[in-house]
Amino acid sequence: MKSIIVTGAGSGIGRATAQTFLAQGWRVGLMGRRAEPLAETAAGNPSAVVLPCDVTDPAAVDQAFASFAAHRPLDVLFNNAGMSAKGAPIDEIPVETWLAVSNTNITGMFLCARAAFGQMRHQTPQGGRIINNGSISAQVPRPGSTPYTMSKHAVTGLTRTVGLDGRAFNIACGQIDIGNALTDMARAMTQGVPQADGRIAIEPTMDVADVAAAVLHMANLPLSVSVPFMTIMARDMPYIGRG
Repeated sequence: MKSIIVTGAGSGIGRATAQTFLAQGWRVGLMGRRAEPLAETAAGNPSAVVLPCDVTDPAAVDQAFASFAAHRPLDVLFNNAGMSAKGAPIDEIPVETWLAVSNTNITGMFLCARAAFGQMRHQTPQGGRIINNGSISAQVPRPGSTPYTMSKHAVTGLTRTVGLDGRAFNIACGQIDIGNALTDMARAMTQGVPQADGRIAIEPTMDVADVAAAVLHMANLPLSVSVPFMTIMARDMPYIGRG
């Protein structure tokens, strides 16, 4: 039985992805701050392992990974946990907001990638795959999105570096950049969101199940194959130039 840890598994893309892997017979570690949503994701599946953990806490992250992988190798990490912030010009964004976003989207991603890398490097057989959740914002920004966009550009740097360093240890690292998957976080797209030209416009969305299927495809590839970057998005959403 292959195994994967999914961070941010209590809702949205993380929940959909975790449930897809469970349906495919994987052993799935469900990581998130609160146990109750994780239990809802697990829905009693015996292959689900609930791992309550704040991804910004180094000791908690290390303990969660060690407990999950204590008796069998860790095949995949879907490094998904993240948060956004209310849109505003940079001078209107509280420093506390920046710190919160960067702690989760940068430090949390680093800590989980670090823990997975260490596990995969030293386990037998050696190796595994790390899939980081980037964003379309890792490529082009939305108006007023400085903290989120900066954090997702940092994820790209993480992906490139871990992918390079992982070659010596049979560790593949890639990134999936997602645009307008219909989760609670993206629900505003269906009501209208600011565009680069100042308009407010409704944007197309896509089924989150299609994102989960893309992650599953990446996870099932042999470790001799890398997908450094995959972009998956609602076909008609604004992308280059954001409309």
